[in-house]
Amino acid sequence: MKLGIVIYSDHSETVWNACRLANFSLSKGDQVKVFLMAKGVEALSLSTNQYNIKELLEKFLENKGIIYACGTCLKIRSQESTELCPMSSMGDLYDIINESDKIISF
Repeated sequence: MKLGIVIYSDHSETVWNACRLANFSLSKGDQVKVFLMAKGVEALSLSTNQYNIKELLEKFLENKGIIYACGTCLKIRSQESTELCPMSSMGDLYDIINESDKIISF
């Protein structure tokens, strides 16, 4: 299955669970793409000892998951593009929606 996950929350536990699902889906053989949008581009700053989002995103990339981040949302927050939060566009989000079998948003 091709799964698209859109993360727009800045709630640590919500983002953590979205990342857990992304990694679990990869382990089942699914193709997974994550798009960070709105407050979701702040995902790395939400990482805590209890909700280690950074570790989950690193694992996601190691296991061939793909992460995108809304470029406009990054610019609004004066954030730079990084490996875990790479700048992308609405065109990329559209492509994810168009090619995915299912879309889930958090």
